[in-house]
Parts: sequence; C-alpha cells; structure tokens
Amino acid sequence: MSRHNSHDHSRAGLSRRSILQSAAGLMSVPFIANATTAWAQEKLAGSGNVVVQSYGGSFTEGIRKQVFDQFTKATGITVVDMPVDTSAPQVKAMNQAGRVDWDTAFIDAVDYPGMQQAGMFESVDYSIWDAESLQGVQQKDRLSHGVVAFESVTLLAFDKRAFPKGGPKNWAEFWDVKTFPGPRGLISQHGKHNMVYALCAEGVPHNDIWPLTDDKIDRALKKLDAIKPHVVKWWVAGGEAPQLLINREYVMTSAYAGRLTPMIRQGAPIQMVWDGANRTAIYWAILKGGPNTQNAQKLIAFVNRAQVAAGFTLATGYSSPNANQLRHLPAELVPLLSVNPENAAQYVSEDTAWIVQKRPDGKTNADYIQERWLAWKAA
Repeated sequence: MSRHNSHDHSRAGLSRRSILQSAAGLMSVPFIANATTAWAQEKLAGSGNVVVQSYGGSFTEGIRKQVFDQFTKATGITVVDMPVDTSAPQVKAMNQAGRVDWDTAFIDAVDYPGMQQAGMFESVDYSIWDAESLQGVQQKDRLSHGVVAFESVTLLAFDKRAFPKGGPKNWAEFWDVKTFPGPRGLISQHGKHNMVYALCAEGVPHNDIWPLTDDKIDRALKKLDAIKPHVVKWWVAGGEAPQLLINREYVMTSAYAGRLTPMIRQGAPIQMVWDGANRTAIYWAILKGGPNTQNAQKLIAFVNRAQVAAGFTLATGYSSPNANQLRHLPAELVPLLSVNPENAAQYVSEDTAWIVQKRPDGKTNADYIQERWLAWKAA
C-alpha cells in the first residue's frame, strides 16, 4: 500500500503492509495471567459478539491469539474482526447511512476530533476499568470518546557499523556532517515530521515546537536547506529506511520505530535515537450505533490491562499505552518501545487539535504545512 495524501495511515507512518511486516517478527507473547483472566470472568463476563475493525494479516493474527481469543475465553464474548486498511471513510459512510455494522475501529489522530465532534463515537465507560489500567494508561491517552490503541513514532536511527565509536545522539548531530559524515535519509511525504526534526536541530525545546506557526516553518525550512544536499534518497515506504541502513546506502535516517524494532531484535546493527522523535497516536473508538456496544466497552477495558497490553505490543510491534506492561515484556525489548518512560520523555507529540484546525483561507493547518513542504522540496 502506498498512499500519501493527508487522510490515511501513511500520515501516521502506518500502512497495512508496514504493520503486518513489523508484526511478523514479534509474535512471542506470554499467556495472560490467571489474575487477569479471573478479573475478566468476574467483571466482564457476557455473551454474543463484538465486531472489531482490524488490519488483517499478521497484525490480526497476533492480537487474535494473544488478546481476542483470551478475551473470549475469559468472558464468553466472541470477537469478529473486519480487516480494513483505513477505517474513517467506512465509519463515516455507515454513520451517514444510519446503519453501523462495527462496534470498534482504529481511528487516526487527525480523524478523531472531527468524527468525535460529529457524534460518531460512544463515550468510553471507564467505570468498568480496573485500578491498575487507570493507573497505567495516562490521562492524556484516555479521552472521553476514545483510548490510544497504539503509538506511531518516527525517529533518528543510524548504522552502528558506520560509527563504531558512537553515532549521533540528537537531531543537531544529524545535521553535523563534519563530525558524522555520510549519506542521510529523510521521509519524502511528511513535511511536518522533517520540520519537527529541523526545529529540534535548531535547539527549539520540545514543548515549544507545536504549533508550527509560520515563523517556525520558515525557520525549519531554512535549516533543512543545510541538510538537503546530504539527503541521498527521500524514502517513502516504511521498510525503505531500515533496509537502506542495512545496505549501507544511509549512515543515518529518520525511520519508523515500529519497523526498526523487529529488525533490531533479529540482530540488525541499527541504533534508535529517541531525542526529538515524532509521536502520534491511533485511537480505539467505540462506534455509536454499533450492534454490541456493551461488549465493545468490555473489550476496551480488557485490552488495557497490563499483561494484555504487553501481548498487544509484542504481537503487533506497536506500543499500546499501559506503561505497566513493561514488567511483562522481554528485557531487551523495553528500550525499543515508546511506552518506556525514558523514551516517552524525549519524544515530541503532535498537536493534533491544532493540525486539523482551519486557517482563514479555509485550509487546515495540515494542508498548509504540506503545501509549504512540497514547494520547498520541489525547489
């Protein structure tokens, strides 16, 4: 899949193909603990079905084995998955038609505000969550009408073979071609990511990067002018960046953490750098008017238990939000995950509410940023 407009998974660094290929290397997951099973049997027991939009392939295979089947075993509720690459268009169509056939869907961060305001989602019933889940999933990830399902992070990565004495530690050193010589890579289609990196390299504090006002965009593009001659290839597909590192066509590049994780675990000589990583989220929403709303509430409560969250993360390669899951994950995996507090403290979270706002000319801030980026790139 290779979509590059502003309304699909490519903007979050995800495509069905990237998710499936990342998941393939990670499905080694512990069984759900008896305590979680007992809690679910007592608090979430039910009957019937819950219809869940998923991405198919190894992604769904992994969460079915480690989450959905465990949920069914504990509660008696059967999970029916509907494989769809991008959910928003179908959810909107079902809502307009007045017939909603799904109960839950993965919703991109840039779609969530408008769809929530349009009344397409049920409020999440946090009263059925246990105390551990409420403690482990931060308030920022527990919205009124959606919960972060997983995080998508794009960050700096380098070939350790190219820098045996240590590679770049931040984006300022990515721009330092004298100390760290060699060909670079950056993503082609997502200008906002590259602007974030440029502002980090300029020394702008992480919490001051968003919103990307005109003066910040100007500053970022000027900074990108300096590195443009050293970018030998603007990568597009999620698997390109890590493969070009392995092939020694890059010495460093931006890359999706979810694509790097399985390769590093399999021995690839790649180092992640979390300082200035760009983070966005995919939400799990319960659809208003769905056929099994209460069962959907129970599933969302179940998947946010710590050990279930660990299973989700291991099965898919993308971090679900409960930080308590780190106790249940292999030690070598923890440093590679965005849910690790040490990594989370270093990334830059996109200001989704601002991105989707409209400017005086009617364009969204996202559209304007992308126009500026494409014009710069073509110059």
